[in-house]
Amino acid sequence: IDENLKDDGTVELTEEKLKDVSESAKELDIYFNGSNDISELYSHKSSASAGGLNSVVFIEQVSENLLKQKVGNDRTHYLNNINSHLSYINKHCHSYISYLINKVKYSGTTKSSFDLLKESVDDKIFEIDPELAEQLMLAFKAISSNSKEEWSQALTTCRRLLESLADSLYPAHDETIDKRTFKQNQYVNRLWQFMHEAIQSDTNKTLAKAHVDYLGSWLERNNKATNKGVHDEVTQLEATKFVFHIYLMLADLLEYLDESVVTNTKPHIKKVTIDELKALLNINRNIAKNIIKARVKNGGLTSKQLGEVSGIGNKTLEKAKELIEF
Repeated sequence: IDENLKDDGTVELTEEKLKDVSESAKELDIYFNGSNDISELYSHKSSASAGGLNSVVFIEQVSENLLKQKVGNDRTHYLNNINSHLSYINKHCHSYISYLINKVKYSGTTKSSFDLLKESVDDKIFEIDPELAEQLMLAFKAISSNSKEEWSQALTTCRRLLESLADSLYPAHDETIDKRTFKQNQYVNRLWQFMHEAIQSDTNKTLAKAHVDYLGSWLERNNKATNKGVHDEVTQLEATKFVFHIYLMLADLLEYLDESVVTNTKPHIKKVTIDELKALLNINRNIAKNIIKARVKNGGLTSKQLGEVSGIGNKTLEKAKELIEF
């Protein structure tokens, strides 16, 4: 493409060159709508002022920072160029997704039940702790690898995830309850206790307690598996079963977490979800994620801290004070 770059930054491709570029792109499942589309992409990716080869997340953050500072550029990035780049990405994503939808529209392909479960768990974990969500996705990715080391690493990642989850839901303390202790390394006991305290319904208490006991037994039984080192022999089936069980366990645990939330006329800032933030404050998903990240970092969120989150202006802050409990 460099050979065909004109002075104004656009690309003029011969029919032969265009065919070569299009064929190469198709091998990567990338589809362009002619030479103008390729030229536009090249203009954005070759210009630092438009974000260049940085990730979409970075480019969006630059846009948000420039808007918040009410400036047109930071001497490297220019708001108009950045927004033009983001517009192109949105257009190309929409085009590609439309292509995928049409591709599978009549194929009879349906979303698997596990995909639905996985998405639900991933979203809920993200709202508790984005780092936990990343650990879970890394474990899931590892079991698809052809590497034995990565299968074993998936189990180690799951153990760390459970430890981190216990830290988030039921922090360690020195008290003894029903002859159980809850030290830092006793994450199984702490998850047990969280489940026990989260279930308040008397009618479901017996059944729920049985579930807690089963969950605790399951965790204890598999605790040795999660402590296997990366040099131990771990089969892909073993690692896959464990990660799938982790998702099933988390689905149940997070369901009780939802039930443990005290009913209020207004959602509390400690429990409000990404979707609720988007709907209540009329903000985009990235800003909602920034709020969740700030909440995790600060162990909660005051109205003052919310006002310091990137993308939150005075009007949005006032709306938050009106619709959300702090």
